[in-house]
Amino acid sequence: MQPEMERTPESSTVEEIGYDPDAEEVWVRFSGSGLYVYSAVPAVVWEDLRSASSKGGFVNSVLKPSYAYHRI
Repeated sequence: MQPEMERTPESSTVEEIGYDPDAEEVWVRFSGSGLYVYSAVPAVVWEDLRSASSKGGFVNSVLKPSYAYHRI
């Protein structure tokens, strides 16, 4: 089930982010390219994403290389 999503108006590439703590899934909606789910992501990494000055940069440098993901 999709978690509650937070809008990210400061990002030009990421529209919304969300986290399911029970499933340890980060949900990311990208501008123009859809919704992706990153699996087995610890809560501390979620908090790092939330506080990152560049959401897209964090996804590219931390989430994509380290966690399995798929498009919804």
